[in-house]
Amino acid sequence: MNESSPESFGHRVLARTPRDRRGRGMRGPAYGDGAPAGRVPAHLTGRERFDQVAVDVMNDVESRWTEELAPVELAVEDIPLLPRTWVAPRVPLASLVPATQSTPPRLVLFRRPIEHRAESRADLEALVLTVVVEQLADYLGVPAEDVHPDYEP
Repeated sequence: MNESSPESFGHRVLARTPRDRRGRGMRGPAYGDGAPAGRVPAHLTGRERFDQVAVDVMNDVESRWTEELAPVELAVEDIPLLPRTWVAPRVPLASLVPATQSTPPRLVLFRRPIEHRAESRADLEALVLTVVVEQLADYLGVPAEDVHPDYEP
């Protein structure tokens, strides 16, 4: 160890943090004008980023089928709850829960299995689009290609 390093004198090395000497906070936008109110995009958690992708995809698909998809709710769960007798080689990526007398139909995306299959954000967006389109095509009773023009099987 070098004798002039802080450790050699018994000092702890602390990470430098920017100081706000006058209590005014940061000046100007941190990451551009596209930041959600009160949040900086670089500080979103993985779960928040996934939710944002899922909502964007659902809004895009729903804008093409406004009346037909109005009652459908979107939900995100971390993992599916599988029965002990599950023998399929793959875990499901989504589930469409049918409507009951008290609840509307609900499209449930399973975040962890979807993220596990995606290598990049572009892959994640494409996979979420594919999963959403296929589930909603079953709900609507139409071919998946008719639900969204960017769908690729």
